[in-house]
Amino acid sequence: MKVVQTGSFRRKAKKLHAAEKTALDRAVRKLVASPESGALKKGDLASIRVLKFKVKAQQYLLAYSYEPELLTLLAIGAHENFYRDITKQ
Repeated sequence: MKVVQTGSFRRKAKKLHAAEKTALDRAVRKLVASPESGALKKGDLASIRVLKFKVKAQQYLLAYSYEPELLTLLAIGAHENFYRDITKQ
């Protein structure tokens, strides 16, 4: 399976601390193994899935889209304003 990152995802992931990057790597591996594990959204975000994972006590969300043999990582961030920022993209 091919994994592709958007530019905004790459910029945000680059700014993460080491513990956050480790948790992100685990989440991406989980998605590669089971791409339909994230929750499918409705309405304006109907084509997007979101996987939730924790780093220490903070919950992060990973937005992605999935097509057969292609996983596109769209956004990562804390829950606050996450969906608002995705709809602007």
